[in-house]
Amino acid sequence: MSKKKKRGRKKKLKKIPKKKRGKIELKKKIDPSASDLKSNDEKIKIKKIKKQPSEKKIYSIKDYIVYPKHGVGKIVAVEKAKIGDIDISFYKIYIEKEKLTLSIPLNQQSFLRPVSSINQINKTISILKNKPKIKKTMWSRRAQEYEQKINSGKIYELAEVVRDLNNKTDVAVEQSYSERQLFEKAYNRLKSEIEVVLGDKAEQKIDKALKRVEKSAILK
Repeated sequence: MSKKKKRGRKKKLKKIPKKKRGKIELKKKIDPSASDLKSNDEKIKIKKIKKQPSEKKIYSIKDYIVYPKHGVGKIVAVEKAKIGDIDISFYKIYIEKEKLTLSIPLNQQSFLRPVSSINQINKTISILKNKPKIKKTMWSRRAQEYEQKINSGKIYELAEVVRDLNNKTDVAVEQSYSERQLFEKAYNRLKSEIEVVLGDKAEQKIDKALKRVEKSAILK
């Protein structure tokens, strides 16, 4: 008896006549305003010029900086440009040794570093005075490691390459062509940074630490 009573309590759903169903469907077809409004809203969009992520300017015009792949450079300007819909602020950096001008966005200034301090220069000179630490591996492997150190932008690693490839003379007979090239690249890059701090004394200071002898002195 209890089961029958429960069944009887259920509410009967009202059936919509077929005529009324047809009218509701016609209204939907005739009045497409809701869907049209949505499509219009999607189409009408105001384009806003995107800005580069805001970042404080660390360096100023005439500052010397070090860019890992190219060495010492000088900031000659801070400019703005529009690329597509994005406004970008960037440094114009002149690399004197390579006669090259770079454009580095402000949001990538973490790749740059300031020129070494006098204390860092003194430590660099002391690294040059140490004995070379040459690994007993194939030259191709060592050359790759030296190249990575040169492009790291770290002055101490640069000094290690100069120290390890130094043959104490300007005579190229004792070195292979690739060794000589890597040495000169590292030497010139190191000298250009030390010159910013010590001026014309930089080369003399480096050569003295390396105990280098000029070619003319050997010939005598």
